Amino acid sequence: MTPLISSPATGLVRQINISAPGPNGILNGTMTIATDPSAPVVLIIPGSGPTDRDGNSPLGIKAATYRLLAEELAIHGVTTVRIDKRGMFASAGACPDANAVTVEDYVVDIHSWVNAIREKTGSKCVWLLGHSEGGLVALKTAQQANDICGLILVATPGRPLGEVLKEQLRANPANEPLLTQSDEAIDTMVAGKRFDVKGMHPALAPLFREAVQGFFISLFKIDPTQLAARVKIPVLIIQGERDLQVGVTDAQMLKAASAAAKLVLLPDANHVLKSVISADRGANFAAYADAHLPLVSGVTEAIADFVGQTDTQ
Repeated sequence: MTPLISSPATGLVRQINISAPGPNGILNGTMTIATDPSAPVVLIIPGSGPTDRDGNSPLGIKAATYRLLAEELAIHGVTTVRIDKRGMFASAGACPDANAVTVEDYVVDIHSWVNAIREKTGSKCVWLLGHSEGGLVALKTAQQANDICGLILVATPGRPLGEVLKEQLRANPANEPLLTQSDEAIDTMVAGKRFDVKGMHPALAPLFREAVQGFFISLFKIDPTQLAARVKIPVLIIQGERDLQVGVTDAQMLKAASAAAKLVLLPDANHVLKSVISADRGANFAAYADAHLPLVSGVTEAIADFVGQTDTQ
């Protein structure tokens, strides 16, 4: 019997464990199932860092964005799969070192997930929903796949990540003394080289530690607008206007690169799709730690309407 879970926002929904082959072991995730067995299927690709299948992170993020989205989408007739990245959480056995990855490695894993989902559901194709950095993985995956229905890019950068990271660091005035050093590190990795962290300010050293520089180098090579311009499948771009990490300008750049894409702006949504009604940065970031705060109004409906418009199953 398929387990039932109770959600305060959605009532009862069905979910099961699902797996896909990884490089050295199994990749694991959760499928949340819509009532209709022919429902469209959306694969949720997590954002940066140690983000788990629910959208949470040991770095203080407890918003449960992906879990809430999966539960609400099931009620709206959309099946979802949300996943743990290779080397992390329940996918820890898929590779020996979660830091020793590249964007291309994640693309390989998404192809594996698409194959597993199609085998499980019988769907002809799978929708990819990439959140933040996950949107870049979705764009890369769509360059070489004919089994993807379309893309849903949520809070996805429209500029190379080196530029976005510089902007994020500058957003906090306390970082002013660190910017020369952080710019040098970013520029070095943009050039495809590693940066020596010896002598780096203690506040920056964890961010640019040696173990993750290979991933940064692969990430900084990506130009999202170039990738978006080459995508020929349906694209939905969702952007919160109170997002402190990725801006409306990024969404507009993606839209300009992909003329046929649909752009949805959510006035009160922050980066984790929670409602923030003021410009207070503290209140905005506090929402990152509140799993009981519901998703911003309109986001689930926008996704469900979009995937329901195209009969690709």
